[in-house]
Amino acid sequence: MNIFSYLLEGETAGAGYGWVSTIIMIVLLGAVMYFFMIRPQKKQEKKINEMRDNLQVGDEITTIGGVIGKIVSIKDETILIETGRDKVKIRFLKSAVRSVDVKAEDAE
Repeated sequence: MNIFSYLLEGETAGAGYGWVSTIIMIVLLGAVMYFFMIRPQKKQEKKINEMRDNLQVGDEITTIGGVIGKIVSIKDETILIETGRDKVKIRFLKSAVRSVDVKAEDAE
């Protein structure tokens, strides 16, 4: 028995385990990606959607574009805010709200 036949036999005997370990590594990589990337993003999206669903008239908000104002009215998916000294009214989608700076209860 020469060394080449020994190496060939060793490779074919362990070939089945190579595929199993590759599949296990892929599954583990998927689990790590889920727990470190996908799950935290879903939690953040859930928190933002909850904030947008709880908007009330009188809340002071900041939009994604940087417009700061007070909510005057809320309809299905839109809000009307007034901003500035001239009390200019602008309509935005609820999805454009980045944050609630002062809640209506806290302002009173």
